[in-house]
Amino acid sequence: MASMLSPNKNTSLLHAGYHHPLHRTWQAGTPINKDMLMFPIFVTDNDDVEEKIDTLPGQSRWGINLLVKFLTPLVANGLKSVIIFGVPANIKKDAVGSAAEDPNTPTIRALKVLSKAFPTLLLACDVCLCPYTSHGHCGVLREDGTIDNRASVQRLVDISMAYARAGCQMISPSDMMDGRIKAIKDALVEEGIAHKTSLMAYSAKFASGFYGPFRDACHSTPGSGDRKCYQLPPQARGLARRALVRDMNEGADVLMVKPGTPYLDILRDAREIAPDYPLSVYQVSGEYAMIWHAAKAGVFDLKTGVMESMDGFVRAGANFILTYYTPQILEWLKEDN
Repeated sequence: MASMLSPNKNTSLLHAGYHHPLHRTWQAGTPINKDMLMFPIFVTDNDDVEEKIDTLPGQSRWGINLLVKFLTPLVANGLKSVIIFGVPANIKKDAVGSAAEDPNTPTIRALKVLSKAFPTLLLACDVCLCPYTSHGHCGVLREDGTIDNRASVQRLVDISMAYARAGCQMISPSDMMDGRIKAIKDALVEEGIAHKTSLMAYSAKFASGFYGPFRDACHSTPGSGDRKCYQLPPQARGLARRALVRDMNEGADVLMVKPGTPYLDILRDAREIAPDYPLSVYQVSGEYAMIWHAAKAGVFDLKTGVMESMDGFVRAGANFILTYYTPQILEWLKEDN
């Protein structure tokens, strides 16, 4: 191995190995490509409205009737997958998120529209209670305000099955409840659809300060308290590793690390822990906005900053990336080719 060689006047000279542009491609490893992008989209039941999200510049909540027109040029440009986040505006919320699996929810309606319009587009769905609960938490609460994990998992199973029956091809629970992966997988097996409905686990999801714009987009900020008792502490590398192993053992088909850039060490850990699993990383709303505003202020070129962040994710071990920059990256990749 090169690292075992003793430095001398020959082995310490590196420039020749990346002097030519082609040399640099050989040194680069796997480049980002269109198959590696999953586009998060926000869908509202205000059917004919595009609602721009102030804290997430360039992103909107899309009414059901506008979805196909919005996505058609992206699919033509090589978009292969989306993850749907339902943002209900006309559904009554309650303590257990009863409306989450209602046929009139934005997610279920979007599944039916998109599966018909784009039969080859992979449709993933975020599964969580927070957009549908009156208190804004990701699970069912006990009287003392703590999470009722068992009740929460059952609700997540109910929602997951409703989405799967409506055409979701990748169930993606983001709640961070204990045991939800096994419960959902068992339900998919019992239903006889586990062979065609994959399960992407938000395995290492941290209680991050980078989620602010997303919570604005989904109207999902908790009414009281925070999510630090079920999302991972930012410094908890050991817990993240345990969560990854747990979700593998419970039947996850894909693992995720979220957020991305502040947790590249965890992403590398995940790749080493699960070398044979597809691994995703979510470049979350705060990361997106940070790059956007820095580029707008002239700190760096937008394309340069975005693509360097993509390279970091791939280098750390990600097979695919959830990013709001998907439309721009699709266009940049087309231009570069």
